[in-house]
Amino acid sequence: MEAGVELDVLPYLTGGYFGAAWVGKGHLRTRALFARVHMPDFIVRDGFTNNTIRSYALLEDYFLKKEQTGFWLGGGLVLWDGKIQTDQQLETASYQTFLLNGSMGYIFNLSQRFYLSSWAGLSLRVGGDRHIPVDTKTFDPPLLDPELSVKFGYRF
Repeated sequence: MEAGVELDVLPYLTGGYFGAAWVGKGHLRTRALFARVHMPDFIVRDGFTNNTIRSYALLEDYFLKKEQTGFWLGGGLVLWDGKIQTDQQLETASYQTFLLNGSMGYIFNLSQRFYLSSWAGLSLRVGGDRHIPVDTKTFDPPLLDPELSVKFGYRF
C-alpha cells in the first residue's frame, strides 16, 4: 500500500488553493481532493464575473504500470459549491453542481518520493442547481467543463 499528497498548480494561479490525498496499491489509486478556484473571466459566460468554486471530489485512478507511474486514467464524483455575480456586481448568487469527471495524465518521477503529473479532464454536469437568478440575469452552469493542469506530488 502506498499513500501520498498532491498540489495542483491551476487553482493557485487563480488565487485559490488545492489539496489532495491518495492511497493506492498495484494498478489502482483512490484520491480525495478539495480546491477553491476563481474562474478566469474569459472562461465565464458573457455578462457574469467572479465565479468562485469550492470543489470536493472522490476519484479512482487506474495505472498501466503497477508501480503507479506513467500513464493513468481516472474518474469519479465531484461537488462544486459556487458563487457568481453579474458584471454589475450587485448581488452574489450561490449554487451547487454535481459532476462526473473523467481524466487522464502522465506521472513523471522527479525522485523516489517527488513526482510531476500532467493531466487533462472533462466533467459532465449530472445534477444540481440550474437557472440561478443573479441580479436581472440567469446563470446556467455549463454542461461540460474541460480542465488541464499540472500537479506536484509526494509519496510517503
